[in-house]
This record gives sequence, C-alpha cells and structure tokens, in this order.
Amino acid sequence: MEEVINLTGCTGTVSQLNYSGSTQNISSRVYKAMGFVLVHAGAGYHSESKAKEYKHVCKRACQKAVDRLRAGAMALEAVTAALIELEDSPFTNAGTGSNLNLCGDIECDASIMDGKSLNYGAVGALTGIKNPILVARRLLNEAQKGKLSAGRIPPCFLVGIGAQQWALGHGIPACPSEKMATKFSLSAYRRNKRKMEQAEKLETVYNPSKRRQQSSGTVSEIMVGHEEPMSASLDTVGAIVVDQEGNVAAAVSSGGLAMKHPRRVGQAAHYGCGCWAENARDARPYSTAVSTSGCGEHLMRTMLARECSTAMQTEDAHQALLEAMQNKFIGSPFLASEDGVLGGVIVLRCCRCGEDQSSDNFQALLVEFLWSHTTESMCVGYMSTHDSKARTHISRLPPGAVAGQSLAIEGGVCRLGVTD
Repeated sequence: MEEVINLTGCTGTVSQLNYSGSTQNISSRVYKAMGFVLVHAGAGYHSESKAKEYKHVCKRACQKAVDRLRAGAMALEAVTAALIELEDSPFTNAGTGSNLNLCGDIECDASIMDGKSLNYGAVGALTGIKNPILVARRLLNEAQKGKLSAGRIPPCFLVGIGAQQWALGHGIPACPSEKMATKFSLSAYRRNKRKMEQAEKLETVYNPSKRRQQSSGTVSEIMVGHEEPMSASLDTVGAIVVDQEGNVAAAVSSGGLAMKHPRRVGQAAHYGCGCWAENARDARPYSTAVSTSGCGEHLMRTMLARECSTAMQTEDAHQALLEAMQNKFIGSPFLASEDGVLGGVIVLRCCRCGEDQSSDNFQALLVEFLWSHTTESMCVGYMSTHDSKARTHISRLPPGAVAGQSLAIEGGVCRLGVTD
C-alpha cells in the first residue's frame, strides 16, 4: 500500500511493507520459544558507501536478540544483547566509535525500560565504560530488589563520574576512552575542531552569540560525523523486543552530538524520550515498545517515545504513528521556533490473537512494527524467531523532500504462533 502525504509543503512517503513472519505449527509438547526484535542504527544520514556496514551490524544485533529469545530469555535480556552488539560496532555513534565532545572525550547516554515491571534504568554523560547499556540494565535490576539500607530509594538514573563509580562498584569493568575512540571518530573530531576554531575567529566579531551557540552542543552548521552531512551525528542506536509471553522491552544508546558541551545529556538517557515499553493492562489493549533517534533536544522537548506509545493504543497503528509524528513532533508547539525537526522512531505493538481461553491448544501474538523519520535516512533491521535471517533496510526520504519538514513511515506485520 502506498500513499503520499504533504507536510508543510514537502512531500513524504508512507508505505506498508508486505512482511509476515512465517507462522509455524509447533507442538506444545516440544515447545519452542518465540519472539520478535526490531533495531535501528540511527536516524540521520547513512551514506551509500557505508550502507553495507550499517546493515551488517543491524543483522548481527537482531541475531543476538533472537538467539536469546530462542533460548527462552525474556524481552529485557534480548534487548540488552542487541544493544551490546550495536554499541560494539565502530560504525555506530554508541559505545565504541562514539562522537567526541568539545574536550575530546567520549561521554555516553543510554536507557532501558521493561514493559512488564515498568522499571527503567539510565546513565548520562558516562565515561570509561565500554557498554553503557549494561550500566543502565544493572540500575534497573538493582532497583527491582527494593530499598537500600536505612530505607533509601535506589537510583534509576545516574550521570558522569557518579555513574562510572557506581558501575565499577557493581562489577562492570572500566574501559579507557582512548580504546573506545576509532580512527573515524578521532579524525572527525580533529576536522570539526579546526572548522569550529576558524568559524569562531571569523564570526565572533560580527555575531558574538554565534560562538556561544556553536559551543553549546546544539545543532549548528559544523560538518560532523565521518565526512558526512551534519545529521550524521544523530545516529543513536536502539532496539525493541517482544518475547514469548508478550512482554516488551526497549533500549537506546548514544554517544551524543559531535562537539557537544561536556556533561551534555541527550534524549537517550531521559525518561519518556529515548525509549518506552509498556505491557498491555487495564484499558491498554496493546503492549507497546518504542526507541528513538535524532536531535536529542527535539526529542526531549516532545517526549516522543512516550507520545508514540500512547498513540499506538488506537485501532490503526500506521495512521496513529503518522499522526503522532505530524502533530506531536514536526508540528509540536514546543518546537515551533525550529526551522527543521530531526528525529526518528521504531515502534512495535502486539496483542494476543486467536486465543481460545478455554483451551491451551492455540496461542498467537500479532506484532505490528513500524519506523518513521524526518531525517534524510534511517537504518533498521528486524527478525522473528521463525526467521532464518534478519532483514535490513535503509529508509530514505523521497527525492525533493526536505529533512526536518517531511517524514517517511514504513512497517509490517508479523504473526507468531504456537499450536498443539
């Protein structure tokens, strides 16, 4: 199904992929775990020259998550496995290969949410830890154990040196920042620093506020990333998962904007902004999971992850996400002063279908999954436990569309079932 929409004078593409995970007849006496994972390697700019690498890391991340699901793991463990793979890739702006800040240091943000317990863990401006998602996950786990000594409330969000010390104290090994930097991130830092210094010398005389803007970590005209356009710096990574019990989980990780101000914390660490996961309950017929990417300030000011999750409770998931991106993001009154609104989301929702409550002979999960972005491109991968390999795709805005003013949205449906 294809249709064309018009947003603020720009054309965007809306399409529904014809994907359906093959439903297998599996004996309940020889039970096989089931589940589904959708990952992203960021909403920003993905050059054709590096498309193969971006797709490859998405495939590996999907496979890691599916391997855990097939072994009977729950969604939280599977989504963590996917994030570790994404963080370890030198091609993503998360963990190894993260952007460097103004001082030449790597500071990472990450968060994770469990749809079953609704618990959440996050770290911001974290240095010296190879996989920030492991610290966020450990914070979530520790919070589930209850209060600390003397009735203290356990933390769910730590930043900077406090986050690093907490991680080391809980057995997560240190990793020097120089080992997390790559030749690409280092060369980008040196190039950006030269450009910024030259720009400041020329422009401070004519516009003193320009210097402050460029030093603040906000989006500017500086060319960042690996010899790619400015939006390349927005490639936060993330994953969303549903397991055999219908539990959902979501996670996100980022090195943040290139040349950001030290200790700047982006959307990847903020509650309701970087990721969201919530099981069906009470008046919520669907379990939903969301992970975002893009300009952190835009995503934080709109709390896009939670907004998309709430929108997905309506009947038509595709239309719901479209309206959320239009009304809650591009057209948000909180971003009315912005020339362009840059971001992307991956979303899934699921529900039980065809289940006979009086019998154990059939259970199935209907999973609807979507992605949408206002950036030039977004790289995604997805896989169910019934699939032999992951599928990957680099979604791009149509020719002539202006990034930040139009959007693309795609998705599909996967049915996961167990029969007697």
